[in-house]
Amino acid sequence: MLWQYFFPPASPQAVEPIQTETPLANRSADPAPTLEAASTSLPTATRTPSPEDWKNAPVIPESLSDRAREIYATGLEMGRNPQAFSKVGDCGGTPSWFLGPFDIGPSDYRLGKYQYLDGVIAYFQGSYGRDSLAVRDGFNAAAILSPIRANHKLCEASETPLACEFRINNPSIALIMVGTNDVYHVDKFEGRLRQIIEYSIEQGILPVLASKPDNLEGDHSINRIIYALALEYGIPYWNVWRALQDLPDGGLQEDGAHVTFAGNYFDNPQAMQAGWPHRNLTALQVLDFLRRELEE
Repeated sequence: MLWQYFFPPASPQAVEPIQTETPLANRSADPAPTLEAASTSLPTATRTPSPEDWKNAPVIPESLSDRAREIYATGLEMGRNPQAFSKVGDCGGTPSWFLGPFDIGPSDYRLGKYQYLDGVIAYFQGSYGRDSLAVRDGFNAAAILSPIRANHKLCEASETPLACEFRINNPSIALIMVGTNDVYHVDKFEGRLRQIIEYSIEQGILPVLASKPDNLEGDHSINRIIYALALEYGIPYWNVWRALQDLPDGGLQEDGAHVTFAGNYFDNPQAMQAGWPHRNLTALQVLDFLRRELEE
């Protein structure tokens, strides 16, 4: 089947790093203080974000909507675990590629100047290296909603991969990372992603929508849809695409689908020329942002 083209190999293959150095945006744990505007300053008009702005949306959310806080609070009332998150998506969400080393320990990663992320790594311990039941090679939005694609050893009859994962892991947050394997059904993608979002909200789980790094459909229409739905539902948007744009070839391998690989050594300039360290770093930063905002 054609969707198999988008799978990474069974074990990550290191990509030869490019020797040029690209600055990496640093997000400190505590925002720098800003000067208060003088009392004589005129109010500044705030521009309402548009779906067309998806490329310029921040990599890490800068604020959290009242709606997002309400979803999370409802989930806690339902008994959701505030220290658990779930991954939802294709093989790019498997622990060997995505976040797994942060459950193994510092022998498998180095934070460098991002030491403030120690707190969020400890807070969500157990979720990083977990094999999500809503992640599998070739998964697209339709598969995540299909009982046929569920793990029949662990899931109940007629239970979708999404429902099964939420029941077993009991998360409060879900990282929704879909779109690469939806390029042949772009016309159906919005409706299916909407179902994933609405089911998550009904279950008291805050969905975080990630843009995809590639443009296999040719016109970026899938990322536009993802951002439009994030705006509509008032839920966090993690702009993975933007995070990789300063890297060689936008952080993608020659096939234009797979993200370039290196270990999670955030103090190594050569490793930070590959896409996967940036995807993992920004995922940690998103989780750290949510933890800080939702603890208030």
